[in-house]
Amino acid sequence: MALMTVEQVATLLGVQTIRVERLARENLLIAAETDSEGKPLFNEEDVKRYKTLAERLGGL
Repeated sequence: MALMTVEQVATLLGVQTIRVERLARENLLIAAETDSEGKPLFNEEDVKRYKTLAERLGGL
């Protein structure tokens, strides 16, 4: 299980970091754990599944 930072997720999804933080806050993208600074870390497979779902529903 590879963990991704907010910045890495934003790059993969093609959105700004603030959008990724909002997705996490709204529980649309679930953080696997947090780093030492309290920032969320995401499972790479979960991010890819979210991206696929979002694209099916009309985009990010």
